[in-house]
Amino acid sequence: MRNPARAMAEWLRCAEPVDGLELVEARLIGNAYPLHRHDTYAIGRTISGVQSFNYRRGRRDSLPGSTMVLHPDEAHDGKAGTDEGFHYRMMYVSPALIQTILGGRALPFVDGGQSGDPRLAAAATALLRQLDHAQEPLERSDALTALAQALALVAGTPPRRANGDFLAARRAQEYLYAHHTRAVTLAELEVVTGRDRWSLSHDFRMFYGTSPYRYVTLRRLDTVRRMLLAGLSLAHAATAAGFTDQSHMSRHFLKSHGLTPARWLQCVRQAYPR
Repeated sequence: MRNPARAMAEWLRCAEPVDGLELVEARLIGNAYPLHRHDTYAIGRTISGVQSFNYRRGRRDSLPGSTMVLHPDEAHDGKAGTDEGFHYRMMYVSPALIQTILGGRALPFVDGGQSGDPRLAAAATALLRQLDHAQEPLERSDALTALAQALALVAGTPPRRANGDFLAARRAQEYLYAHHTRAVTLAELEVVTGRDRWSLSHDFRMFYGTSPYRYVTLRRLDTVRRMLLAGLSLAHAATAAGFTDQSHMSRHFLKSHGLTPARWLQCVRQAYPR
């Protein structure tokens, strides 16, 4: 008979699958799941506890700070490494999606099923945040591109020859600038530029030095600063510029400018008093 206390301590939640990506968060105790395999990448991070699993004829112990990368169709199991159980987040990513982004390069294989590489950790964390809040299509595309590129770097996959379509990138830049206060879809950009989304992301980074989503975010922050100087409230400026809410805008503002919006406005007013 199942222990009621254990049942209460264990839980699992899933995000709605989208674009070849499925996200799961769980807290489990004991022998969590038997030997099995997916036809997707399983990429995740242990949040607390010790997450132990058998993978490619060896036992692995995942601790907070490392990133698990289980290759498609590789058998693995899962259990708690201690009596306290473990809490983790995992994403299941279609190999076809990774392959599309990498443009025909070999599918990355991360030896040992774990990595401490900070680039891979940052890319995985950005996607796993979707369990907390939905991402715009451009934001998700940006995060998937970063993940595929980080996998290739960690695995040592040979790079693709650099080439790009400048006219497509410029059309995307002009369209994003004109529509940065709303969520632009990937399908829109494909129509406007005549380029598929992953090739376009490569083009944009090559010619403008950043991703389409990052470009949109910075243009929104430009709009926020103008609105704040005009006397609008933080909340009004955030939503008018295209952010989900004030806290969403403030996180991006601090990351980009090193100051909170309120602190930035205070500093500007002190420098240029009316």
